Amino acid sequence: MLATQVCSYNHYSMWHKEGEFREPARGSIGGASAADRQRRLRSMLLARVFEQTLLRQPKPGFQLLSRGEEAVAVGVCAALERTDPLLCSGRSIAVALARGVPAGALLAELIGKDGGPNRGRAGRAHVSMPSVGLFGAHGVVGGNLTVAAGVALAQSQLQTGAVTCCVFGDGACGAGSLHETLNIAALWRLPLLLVCDNNGYAVSTPVREGLAFQGLTSIAGPFGVPATVVDGADVDAVAAAVGEAAAEIRAGKGPWFLELCCARLGSHSTLTREERPAAEVEASVAQQDPLRLYERRLRDDGMLDDALWTRMRADVDAEMADAARFVETSPWPDPREALLDV
Repeated sequence: MLATQVCSYNHYSMWHKEGEFREPARGSIGGASAADRQRRLRSMLLARVFEQTLLRQPKPGFQLLSRGEEAVAVGVCAALERTDPLLCSGRSIAVALARGVPAGALLAELIGKDGGPNRGRAGRAHVSMPSVGLFGAHGVVGGNLTVAAGVALAQSQLQTGAVTCCVFGDGACGAGSLHETLNIAALWRLPLLLVCDNNGYAVSTPVREGLAFQGLTSIAGPFGVPATVVDGADVDAVAAAVGEAAAEIRAGKGPWFLELCCARLGSHSTLTREERPAAEVEASVAQQDPLRLYERRLRDDGMLDDALWTRMRADVDAEMADAARFVETSPWPDPREALLDV
């Protein structure tokens, strides 16, 4: 009988290749400078303040917030090249900001205004901005995976040397599209990095109750795809793991699978009631908030003090104030253009 061990930071039992439980990679800085790490902190702070600003809008809309998962977005984007295509799930806010979508443009897109990168037509679920490397979010669970395989195939045929990265949630691990993507990516050795943002729940269904297997990296084993488990609340560990995997992919070794374990610090969406036990949510907020953890780490490492943190917060607040003003002045789309691009 295989042994199991509780994953303390994500509240479910994890099974791995050949039944071996592996502690996720943690704490590697990956050669990042003090300035790099301060930028990572600021990027996570921006995502957090952005969502607070969004929720203060008169009609914020149906949103999937990134609170608790900022280290995944920032760590992934910190390790990718600007020319690497990135696709993500419908939980796209932190990813889009970390990839370089301007805060004002993203806020306008989420509200549905013309100043968004897709002129308010895409919203959170399908926002894209290829000029900064964001090839699009996808509102269908697992719907971005086969698209990412196609993008990776194009990069391979064009010999660009780029790595296509696809971020998806744990709920997509039960979708046939993931298995199809793993199969074709392994067969054709596509330059594809599959990143599972595992917050432990598909809406309100725990991983252990939604999937017959545990330890999501075990999916990759039958296809011969290397897989790594990473602490998704540790932005440095995420960046280091993504950088290592991307280097292997660029060397022509084919696709890679990463499982980034994190905790969602709020309900599934702005319109969904919280189904998890209150004690579990409180423990996640107290112990797994990536922003608080990273602020503390940089202080301990001598890279952050009160003065710098105050300036950083003021700078982010000013950026979001500018973003809010941009949205106020951005027009609504012209109704006569409703059928354009359809």
